[in-house]
Amino acid sequence: MTKLSAHPAAPAHGAVPDPLRLAASARSAGVWLPRTTEVHHWLATVGQHARAQVERVPLAELDGWLRDPATGNIAHRSGGFFTVEGLDVTIPRAPVPHWEQPIINQPEVGLLGIVVKEFDGVLHCLMQAKLEPGNCNGIQLSPTVQATRSNYTRVHRGRPVPYLEHFQDPARRSRILADVRQSEQGSWFHHKRNRNMVVEVEEDIDVHDGFCWLSLGQLHELLTVDNLINMDTRTVLSCLPFAHAGLAAVAAPGADPFRRALVASCAPDGYSRHSLGDLLSWITDVRTRTEVRTEMVPLDGLRSWRRTDERISHEDGGFFDVIGVRVRTRGREVAEWTQPMIEPHAKGVVAFLVRPIEGVLHVLVHARVEPGYVDIVELAPTVQCTPDSYERLPARARPLFLDEVLPARADRVRFDAELSEEGGRFYHARNRYLVAETDLAAGFDHPDFRWVTLAQLVELLRHSHYVNIQARSLVACLYGLATAPPRR
Repeated sequence: MTKLSAHPAAPAHGAVPDPLRLAASARSAGVWLPRTTEVHHWLATVGQHARAQVERVPLAELDGWLRDPATGNIAHRSGGFFTVEGLDVTIPRAPVPHWEQPIINQPEVGLLGIVVKEFDGVLHCLMQAKLEPGNCNGIQLSPTVQATRSNYTRVHRGRPVPYLEHFQDPARRSRILADVRQSEQGSWFHHKRNRNMVVEVEEDIDVHDGFCWLSLGQLHELLTVDNLINMDTRTVLSCLPFAHAGLAAVAAPGADPFRRALVASCAPDGYSRHSLGDLLSWITDVRTRTEVRTEMVPLDGLRSWRRTDERISHEDGGFFDVIGVRVRTRGREVAEWTQPMIEPHAKGVVAFLVRPIEGVLHVLVHARVEPGYVDIVELAPTVQCTPDSYERLPARARPLFLDEVLPARADRVRFDAELSEEGGRFYHARNRYLVAETDLAAGFDHPDFRWVTLAQLVELLRHSHYVNIQARSLVACLYGLATAPPRR
């Protein structure tokens, strides 16, 4: 198996601002595997040695998972990891004002962390080729560390998590580039949060099998490949401080008007349709005027859901199922385990509509309510939905702008890739992620939508629970569009 050794580090970065160092890395083809074909070959080599067998099994046959006889809730016998419970949701005046559903309750805060280091003057990220049972294609590129608290405290009694020490007391041994708690899918998780971290090291690091140094430019290029950069990597990349007034000089946008507007959108002191203060007030107002009542209820008491030994399904066959899987693998902390997972019934669509306003690209964000959010509302993409689900819902529930996104002309689509969601809890969950230009007026006025710049999103991402996981994925994609190196 390929194992990459340490490489002499460049001199200290000195006074160069972090956003410009990040942009330089985004413009680089990388030191270790400078061609995309080499990265794919490395991933294929790792995959030959880290295969997994994922087998569907009945929920009733999950080893180590217990069904509470009083509630039907599913929990691990250790008391760790997560539970599957019922949730009762009421949102008055919403198109669907009341429903019940199964939901994953995982109150512990996980860790998603990327170690970065300079080689030949270019920042590189230490990435992991990781198997997750829910991945549709086996191995995907994950952060250096991707672990729940139960995993890194070794509730499973497996091997220690590699490189965990760089994220424990990080200020003592590393330089922190990003450190913020962020949410995950509020429709399938109840109050789920992860600590998103990027730490820079100067010391030499042994590179274990299954890990590789890649530049941001390589990661951004690989984002355009379907189902390769996993969700956890995307959310960590989105938290990097890319906004800077001098980015235009590094990003070299050339003559493309779209890219000029996108790079201008990264300037904190540039034009914006709304001030950051106005946006924060708007978010607070939406959170205040939106009434959401949620209550954890027994899983067996969900009136519209049917439970068998095999699975839990909605009575009309829509939305998602709760299924069981057995996993046998090499290269993980534990070689074999079983677990419940959420399996969506169809692929979703996640899209930003964008347009220049006064020469600065603006993104149309939606103040979206999801029952599992910690604080009611987070900024979401313009469109975020599973279109097939609306065959079962009232017509008024159909998302605004879905019928603009789905037929968008190819010449107006700036990013388009199928990307997987979290493979540790969701089985083959995938969305089509798009960035599409629109002619919607700059003065468009709606109580639940606002035009924002990328710099404003970068600022909000310094804080918890403002930008949701799907929007963070698209922010990472926009970083790639803004700083893409010349095509090789």
